[in-house]
This record gives sequence, structure tokens and C-alpha cells, in this order.
Amino acid sequence: MSISPRVAGAVLGLSAAALFGVSAPVAKLLLPSSTPLMLAALLYLGGGLGLTALELLRGLRTPPPDRREAPLARKDVPLLLGVILCGGVVGPVLMLVGLQRLTGVAASLMLNLEGPFTIILALLVFGEHLGRAGALAAGLIMAGATVLGLQEGELRGDVLGILALAGACLAWAVDNNLTQRLSLKDPLALVRFKTLGSGSCTLLLALLTGQSLPTGTVLGAALVLGFASHGVSIVLDAYSLRLVGAAREAAYFATAPFVGALVAVPLLGEHLRPLDLLACGLMAGGVVLLLRERHAHVHTHAALEHEHLHTHDLHHSHEPPPASPPPSPTPIATNTRP
Repeated sequence: MSISPRVAGAVLGLSAAALFGVSAPVAKLLLPSSTPLMLAALLYLGGGLGLTALELLRGLRTPPPDRREAPLARKDVPLLLGVILCGGVVGPVLMLVGLQRLTGVAASLMLNLEGPFTIILALLVFGEHLGRAGALAAGLIMAGATVLGLQEGELRGDVLGILALAGACLAWAVDNNLTQRLSLKDPLALVRFKTLGSGSCTLLLALLTGQSLPTGTVLGAALVLGFASHGVSIVLDAYSLRLVGAAREAAYFATAPFVGALVAVPLLGEHLRPLDLLACGLMAGGVVLLLRERHAHVHTHAALEHEHLHTHDLHHSHEPPPASPPPSPTPIATNTRP
């Protein structure tokens, strides 16, 4: 039984979100033994080194020529550099700065801003479509994030922490949309390039500013966490981007902060207060609307030379079809992201 691209994209996106969501409270446990810059470097290096090992294992068997993923090319370098800078350096560093100033619950929920930021950029800059329900959903998620800034007591976050996490979400939104432009390329190679490049740049900055590597236990924990949350998670997310598009992938990935918030309660000994529950309710409502959002409009594609993994079935036949009058565009339901 075949699985539709929409369902496959949802499963991959939600799996990526779960792996990444756990990283915020766990990383908070590691921060006292490291610095935000050094920990960010180790998380990405863990992802890159783990994916390199997977790449070596994958190379032990040669796939059929028509199933081989499209390799990265020289023309992809500008997008790759943007992905590394925004998603691999600016975003993680700002997130860890925010984690130092907010509790695990509040920080995890603040990360919901990545979804609306990704959607706004996808609509305004990259020409994707989102209906009224999607716009309302983005507004609910932003409202939930705003509620977090109104809290008092143990879970209240200061302005700098909130701005740092908002900046991280904006950087990742840019990264998401740039990655979507590369989503037809080999996801494993793409994420390996991103994680190793990001980790190396951040590690160099950390060492140049006099920061040292943490002890063996913390070092190992950071690398393992990075492999799961910055390696496997981002590969799954890249596949989801390919199948459903940036705007809708953002909806699935918006569930990551809920996973982080739930994990933070037993792991960090924190508690959910009334405003946290209100924020969760607003954000959950927004995520549900995004998951249910559909659109239908006249959808046409200009001719293009495509380069991605595919089989030569009827859809990808390279033989010219029999001559026939060109059909007029008809409304079809679409669900695209990358």
C-alpha cells in the first residue's frame, strides 16, 4: 500500500520535531558545564560526524543509477553558505543564549515562533500559498509566545532571553526556506555539509574567544545529542520539506516545543503554571489549524530541468507523449512546502 506524499511528509516532519524538541531541555542541563558557543559547535559537530558515519555505511552498497540522489553542485554554494550562517551559527548560538535566561518550559514554548516566521517568509519572499486558516494559526502561535513574556515568578523570562530566542527562530526560518530550495538534492549530503560547516565555524569562534572544550562526559553527551537533534532530525526535516513545502513543514515542526516543554517538567523539575497552560492552548490551537489547513487554486508548472531521486514511471517518462491538445489549467488541491 503506497503512502501519499502528504502523509509521508507529515510523519517525517513530526519525527524530526520530536527529536529536536527534546534537545532544548537536555541542552539546558549541559550548559552549566559549557558555554553557549562551544555547546552549539559540539551539537552540530555531533550531527555532522554521525551523518558522515552513515554516509560511509551507505557507500558500502551502490544504488541503481536511476535511484541515486542528486549531488550538490557549485551553483548551490551561495544557498549552502546562507544555510550554514543562519541555521548553523546564528540560530543555535541565540537559542543557547536564550536558554541561559529563560526556564526550559518557557524557552521550549518560545521556539514556536519558528513556524510563523517560516510561513511569513515562505509567503512573502518565496511565493508559497497559505489560506486564511493558516494566517489565523500563525497569529495564535505568536499570541501564545507573547503570553510567555507576561509571566511572573519562576517561569518568567527576561526581555533579552525572549529576543534571543525570537532571533534564533527568525534565523531558522531563513534556513528553512533556503533549505527548501535545495530539498531535491541528497538530504544526507546536504545536512552533513551544513552540520560540519556550521560546527567547524562555531568551534573556531569559540576557541578564538578563549573557550575550552568541556570534560569527557559532557563532550560525549553533547555529540550524541547533536547526532539525534541536529543530524537525524534535520535529515528527516529535509525530506519533509521536499514532500510538503516550507510553509506546511513549519506546521509539523511547530510541535517540537511542546515535546520540549513536556520533557522539561520531569527532567528539570519545573512546573506548568496557568499562563503556561494558556500559552500551550493558544499554540496548540494554532498548530491544529496549520495541520488542517488546505488550499485549492489553479496550479501550473513551468517547464524545467529536474534533478532529484526518481524512477522512470509514467510521471517521469523522458519519452515525448502522444500529440494532444494542451489541457487548460484546472483547480487542484495542493499541499507543498519544499
